[in-house]
Amino acid sequence: MAGTGARYFFFLLIGLMAGAIGTVMAMRAWDARRDHFHDSLMHVQQWHVDHLKGNLDQNRCNATDTLPHLQALRMTSNDIEAAFPDLRDDERFKKAASELRGVLDAASSTPPLSCESVGTTLGNIRQACKACHQDFR
Repeated sequence: MAGTGARYFFFLLIGLMAGAIGTVMAMRAWDARRDHFHDSLMHVQQWHVDHLKGNLDQNRCNATDTLPHLQALRMTSNDIEAAFPDLRDDERFKKAASELRGVLDAASSTPPLSCESVGTTLGNIRQACKACHQDFR
């Protein structure tokens, strides 16, 4: 009798392990089918905004410190509509993306040269991002 119970317990453990492995494999396959572009784009943009904020906090506000991040933000902002294909036809979404590009164009054409102007520029960028996130996040 004890041998039979041990056998059932052993098969139960094997079944649980096979189920867990199967679940992990299914979840990974499902995740691999997802388009990660929009999340990646937002993470890259957030990384550049965070570095601008870090430069501001460290009093590193030269154009050589800020301009690469502003240029990268401007370049990646071209992909916003492509990253969100279900929203690209929404007029509010297109307007918000366009306003972000406008803020970044202004910041890139006349780079902020003082910490005060970097702070203002950073505030403008965050406001443009917030306007879109309030409607579509």
